[in-house]
Amino acid sequence: MPERSALDRVKLMVGMEPEHPPELLDDLNECFALSRMQRLYGFGICISAGILCSFLSSLMWLRPTKFAILYTLGNLLSLGSTGFLMGFWNQLKGMFKGTRVVASCVYLAAMVMTLVSACYLKNFGLTIICIVIQSCALAWYCLSYIPGGRAAISSILR
Repeated sequence: MPERSALDRVKLMVGMEPEHPPELLDDLNECFALSRMQRLYGFGICISAGILCSFLSSLMWLRPTKFAILYTLGNLLSLGSTGFLMGFWNQLKGMFKGTRVVASCVYLAAMVMTLVSACYLKNFGLTIICIVIQSCALAWYCLSYIPGGRAAISSILR
């Protein structure tokens, strides 16, 4: 335990908390603190860009590489937009909760595999399969936020 200065001991005697030197994590959190308006702007910009990319991807469906890049970028921007509302750390914690961890991992892996199959492997069939998996994982992930959403879809599909 570090030695306390005389001022810190006096503060403790009168019921005040002594000042602690700022830690690196405190400085980092302060750098990323956004006002409510900044969060709304960030959300609006990201969701608009995500919708635009998704729309543009639908125009590129005959060019699988461009389609995959725009579609995945649209998904990433849309996912990132909610990070502005919830906070990015809270969103990550929510994504990897027990009920969502499988859907989140499949979704993120499908995004990576979509880009790899389209840009590196240049395999049209594999790109389409990865996009379908990505879309299904996104739907399953979104349904996890709706109470009873997964159960309802599961019962319909049976």
